[in-house]
Amino acid sequence: MEVFIASPLSSLRAIKIVHTLVWAFFATCVIAIPVMAWRDELRLAAYFIGLVLVEIAVLSVNSWHCPLTPMAARFTEDRRPNFDIYLPEWLARWNKTIFGSLFVAGVLLTLGRWLGGLG
Repeated sequence: MEVFIASPLSSLRAIKIVHTLVWAFFATCVIAIPVMAWRDELRLAAYFIGLVLVEIAVLSVNSWHCPLTPMAARFTEDRRPNFDIYLPEWLARWNKTIFGSLFVAGVLLTLGRWLGGLG
């Protein structure tokens, strides 16, 4: 039986692909929240809020980093903001600020629509 051992570069690429796919999923959830709230699909908005809250919980117990980041760090000395994900450097740097703000705005819109204050 032959054992395949991936090179550091291919391991890093695999981690970056998975990290990017996970990021895309949660970015889509964040963007969907205000859209669903605006369309009065509040149950769907709440579902997306719940998913993002799970992500926030995971990040909070990992010092506000994705659990994939230390895995990627084992395969490179690079520590730019996007060393572990296929995003432009500026977006990786400002990701939490941008999507955190969008998330809070989406939650507030959802609450406003749910309470009947925004119509």
